Amino acid sequence: MFVVLGASGHTGRVVAKNLLEHGQKVRVVGRNAERLRDLADLNAEIFIADVSDAPGLTKAFRGADAAYVLVPPNPTSTDYRAFQERTSDAIATAIQNSGIKRVVALSSFGADKASGTGPVVGLHNLEQKLNQIDDTNVLYLRAGYFMENTLPQVAVVRMMGSVAGPVRPDLKLPMIATQDIGAAVAKALVDGDFRGKQTKELQGERDLNYVEAAAIIGKAIDKSSLGYVQAPDDQFRAALTQMGMSANMATLILEMAGALNSGHMRALEGRTGSNSTPTSFETFVEEEFAPAYREQVAA
Repeated sequence: MFVVLGASGHTGRVVAKNLLEHGQKVRVVGRNAERLRDLADLNAEIFIADVSDAPGLTKAFRGADAAYVLVPPNPTSTDYRAFQERTSDAIATAIQNSGIKRVVALSSFGADKASGTGPVVGLHNLEQKLNQIDDTNVLYLRAGYFMENTLPQVAVVRMMGSVAGPVRPDLKLPMIATQDIGAAVAKALVDGDFRGKQTKELQGERDLNYVEAAAIIGKAIDKSSLGYVQAPDDQFRAALTQMGMSANMATLILEMAGALNSGHMRALEGRTGSNSTPTSFETFVEEEFAPAYREQVAA
């Protein structure tokens, strides 16, 4: 039996579906049963609990062979770091009290740093808390920059005629599709060959800067001259809050961007076959970005 947190989200849903398609028994955890209904139709067991509810998570983990854990995004939180700490405390307590022996945790490149990386600090702290649990084997998958982070650019391209963001135009990022993260998690859970506390980076198919990403997007949406503009922090903060993000979260995102720009937050492993994943940015744009753009234009 495998337990999957965040099963209604980007990575958790892929993890659960991968496991179910390979005949594994899966318990999916979430706050809303309706959002997990499609997984129940695939014979997943639904367990209703909040990620910050330690007693609930303890019950969810009990009797399982392994679990996938993560701190979910919460873009409207007025104190996201406090939310992260409550969540990681609950996860660590539940792992300790349930006696589960194998855990795969979603982390991020940059989680080696204790400060200055915005929301990634919360993942550093999650790793530190799980490191204190002696009898549990934990694999920290330090994922790269989610390709899905570019989807808000659909609206930006329509409004500004360019891609825009806070990172340097020449900054190469290890961009990864969340479907590849989910596949890697499912494989790690089934293989179960990690011991003690281990970290592994997932760096995507290749590194790209936003100028290159904009060119790929432009080609796919018939805007061959599409470029990238590095927006001032104040302008970008205003754009994020206009899209519904809290001021607190926007500040954390800008701190992370600053850490990326300065090199404080970066991948530590050299790129290899084992830490690279198959989905290219071209494929992501063709399958996800371009359809979303065309849908907005049509609307």
